[in-house]
Amino acid sequence: MTPTPPVTVVTDSTAYLPDGMAAQWGIRTVSLLVDLGGRTGREGTDISPDQVTEALRAHQTVTTSRPTPTDFVNVYRQILDAGAQRLVSIHLSAQLSGTYDSARLAAEEFAPGQVIVVDSRATAMSLGFAVLAAADRAANGASSEEVAKAAVASVDRSSALFYVDSLEWLHRGGRIGGAAARLGTALSVKPLLHLVDGQIAPLERVRTASKALTRLVEIAVHAAGTDHVDLAVQHLASPERAAVMASELRKRIPNIDALYESQVGAVVGAHVGPGLIGVVIRRN
Repeated sequence: MTPTPPVTVVTDSTAYLPDGMAAQWGIRTVSLLVDLGGRTGREGTDISPDQVTEALRAHQTVTTSRPTPTDFVNVYRQILDAGAQRLVSIHLSAQLSGTYDSARLAAEEFAPGQVIVVDSRATAMSLGFAVLAAADRAANGASSEEVAKAAVASVDRSSALFYVDSLEWLHRGGRIGGAAARLGTALSVKPLLHLVDGQIAPLERVRTASKALTRLVEIAVHAAGTDHVDLAVQHLASPERAAVMASELRKRIPNIDALYESQVGAVVGAHVGPGLIGVVIRRN
């Protein structure tokens, strides 16, 4: 059995880490919940992104909810009982979910400083890159404070950009922040959005999907510049678009250290809808 490191990193299911990476780095994950027309299950275990896509296309009600503080207490206790000395629990933006609050309340059940809870101000692979940065520091013997700082620094070096086919689902779920007012009632516009201080904000409005995706490439290339970067291209029910996006970015960004392609999970999928293309650039 692999020994438990002194500092263990915990995250939630919206980090959408590439397959096998959580196990590789000893990262523990707490799942958010998804309700599909009265059937509630855990993201990634019980409810898949394909099921969410099917439900949205059928105009069924899909809602999401945070893990409870008890969910976090149980996971934290398991890890500490296994030999960890400290935990750093890194979660999706508190502006988008109550998950951070649940983790913070759970941390109060333990000794002061034993569990550090971090609001990443991010989600999807912007959160994922932060979690991986933290896990790398933990594996190299860093203190829990240093591990938490590594997560925050990763988000500070990241840009999260995304295209959605429609603002309908973000609008329904109240996750669009001030974007709805600025975009007016033109819910048919093909919007480019980004994360700013943990909130979803409008970036540009484009009239057609093809022009929006072309513009998304241009913005990502500019954000990367000549730095060494890690990239993630994520989608919901649009693998062909994602493959084209990844291919274009490989051609146009000179210093890519790693590039991951994946589908987002059920929780983010429920709020962005089918057709999402997201690009996360983390400058190394």
